[in-house]
Amino acid sequence: MPQINPPKYVRQILFGLQARSHQAYLVGGCVRDVLMDITPQDWDICTSALPEEVMSIFPGSEPTGIKHGTVTVKVGNRSAEVTTFRTDGSYRDHRRPESVTFVSELISDLSRRDFTMNAIALSADGMLSDPFDGVQAIRERTIRCVGDPMLRFNEDALRMFRALRFSARLGFTIEYETVAAIFECAPLAAELAPERVRDELEKILLTTRPETLGVAIKFGLLRRYIPGNGWASPNYADIASMTRKPLTRWVTFSIMLQKYGYIPSAHAFLEELRLDGRTLRCCADAEQMLKCEAPTDKLGWKKLLSRYGVDSVACAVAAYDVINGLNCEKEFKAVLKSGECFSLKHLAVSGDDLLSLGLKGPELGEMLKFLLDYVMEYPDNNKREILLELAKYSEES
Repeated sequence: MPQINPPKYVRQILFGLQARSHQAYLVGGCVRDVLMDITPQDWDICTSALPEEVMSIFPGSEPTGIKHGTVTVKVGNRSAEVTTFRTDGSYRDHRRPESVTFVSELISDLSRRDFTMNAIALSADGMLSDPFDGVQAIRERTIRCVGDPMLRFNEDALRMFRALRFSARLGFTIEYETVAAIFECAPLAAELAPERVRDELEKILLTTRPETLGVAIKFGLLRRYIPGNGWASPNYADIASMTRKPLTRWVTFSIMLQKYGYIPSAHAFLEELRLDGRTLRCCADAEQMLKCEAPTDKLGWKKLLSRYGVDSVACAVAAYDVINGLNCEKEFKAVLKSGECFSLKHLAVSGDDLLSLGLKGPELGEMLKFLLDYVMEYPDNNKREILLELAKYSEES
């Protein structure tokens, strides 16, 4: 087992609770990650202390989730979430418990968790509490629910997406009974808030195994957003070869779905999942660009960049390459690296310069566009004196 050595501020919290006769453990994803020799991003602590007791022990703590027993404890400029042992009452909307009950036993708290690999606790002195064989699941690289998977997914339907996300991120296999329960409970996913679904899908999209998105579709988890079956299976794995930017991957994924007949509109799909305005705009632009052949020369790329901007063209390039098997990225990056002008902000003259020539209003805008078109074709002439002379000559003629 890897050496487990949490940061000093985490140990201070654990020992601070224990010094006042409270149980305190590291729990959940941080323990799983340490056992896999992965550095945790967050350190979560569970304790027998009630929230008010935690806040009394650590002045300056914030009651960030007091209803569910969670307090954010600050030590210097670092912080960790500390949650009281609890059991959950009945769930509403297949997402949140209507009530929680604070308890004094660790086993009760671990038994409410989603997967066995996340139901492991570690004490400050390095002792593991693993009542559901989570360590064995990690060794077997297997995702298995704590208890009855049907019950777990009926409680919180988002857990089905979490199972796929962990599979994509960690490369684990979801065991048979859990898979069967996902198929059975998949219709519950339609009741989840689009923002929650979007966030889980994005985490999958940004892993090295984005093809797991195809599994989510196959399981029926996205019926609300993807009603069709498509006429062919996109190679979602190709998304892994592109930049790990959410913007580019979302647009490419949605356009793939549209191209293969899963959805009627890439833009509408992203809109329904509540993607931000920038992503929606880039998707609409990319859809327009993909109606035409990719440019074959530098001037063509600069014209696209001038019209749509870098973000939108980058999305279109990714879609061109993944969907049509092209290699446009090299040409696109070469244009950007060249530093040649394709926007007014890179033009050697500004509107103020043209005002001195007596141009104003629509005429000024038309002249700037004319000069930009000229410079895109003749990049070496992007010099102030040349462009002012050209503008003066054009105006006189």
